[in-house]
Amino acid sequence: MNEQTRERSRTARRRVVIAGAGMAGVQTAVALREQGFTGTVTLIGAEPHQPYDRPPLSKAILLGTAEGSAFDVDFEALGIELRLGLEVTGVRPFEHGLDTAAGPVPYDVLVIATGAEPMRLPGAEGVPGVHLLRTLDDAERLRPVLARQHDIVVVGAGWIGAEFATAAREAGCAVTVVEAADRPLAGALPAEVAAPMAAWYADSGASLRTHARVEQVEPGAVVLDDGSRLPAGAVVVGIGARPATAWLTGSGIELGAHREVVADDHLRTSAPDVYAVGDCASFPSRRYGERLLVHHWDNALQGPRTVAANIIGETPAAYDPVPYFWSEQFGRFVQYAGHHARADATIWRGDPTGPAWSVCWLRENRLVAVLAVGRPRDLAQGRKLIEAGVLMNPELLSDPSRPLKSAKSATA
Repeated sequence: MNEQTRERSRTARRRVVIAGAGMAGVQTAVALREQGFTGTVTLIGAEPHQPYDRPPLSKAILLGTAEGSAFDVDFEALGIELRLGLEVTGVRPFEHGLDTAAGPVPYDVLVIATGAEPMRLPGAEGVPGVHLLRTLDDAERLRPVLARQHDIVVVGAGWIGAEFATAAREAGCAVTVVEAADRPLAGALPAEVAAPMAAWYADSGASLRTHARVEQVEPGAVVLDDGSRLPAGAVVVGIGARPATAWLTGSGIELGAHREVVADDHLRTSAPDVYAVGDCASFPSRRYGERLLVHHWDNALQGPRTVAANIIGETPAAYDPVPYFWSEQFGRFVQYAGHHARADATIWRGDPTGPAWSVCWLRENRLVAVLAVGRPRDLAQGRKLIEAGVLMNPELLSDPSRPLKSAKSATA
């Protein structure tokens, strides 16, 4: 038996267990089969539902225009074992054992893909009418709330808060969004970029209250720290998410400042034969010179290919994507690519009070991020320019009538 045949035989006997049946977990299982892995693949999900996609939860499913968003994957045909409705409770890396509510599950390779969980509003747990929007069950509980056209208070003007407020207004609800910061999307975008978005709320008929902290949630009302009382037939909390990693406590697997799994540039963790992918893991980006924790769909789609290639024994390139996400809110399609934290110049393309505009961030005249509102071509071209690290001409870049790709520097 030659070395290649021996390796193939060894691979065929390996057991890969994936903890988490969201986008990252499902795509890892699919990528393993697509790349030729012949060992056993077990996908463990805490929810009882067939694995499903999350973006429609704040849109079509919430409004009742779609019944579900199950992934179009034939798990049986791919030889992927599904174990659903099963909570993972711990892992013993040096024994190669995953602990679950139904007992231990042995593995040769473990992939941690447990995603993120929504942050809860202190003091609001157990109060009737308070909702989160993270799971299919959450969306199903909220559907009749929208149908009854309640007065709704949304806590948090981030991406999920804006998307839910959009759906609630479409359903005919009176909506008030309260945000502790001075603007929407305060944690995601600089003040001058997020500021024009505040007007979108009023345009849609929603009320946005900034500098507003929730003092107390009562049945039927939200009390703010300035003493004002907001009527609330329902309260939806969208104040962010954090990696779902509490179950890793005591495992010895390294966690970062945000309690995320610390992965290397091939998405390997500090434990042998354990990988981490998606919302629960950070990775070092050479492109941006820092560790990134990306809570977006595209990262959960891209990372699994790197994980699968590593498991199979190939040597893939380092995982260093240009982060990308999109949001549909208040009749606008918002897209973002890149990472602007270390930019040294901001270039506007178009009027931010208008329906279509974009913002480009440069570092040493290289494009590092782009935000596009109703300008999908800017986003598509910008993403490629970021990947290529091309030198740009800031003056040409600021002309919104010029295609972004034609604003390269003459010395590029």
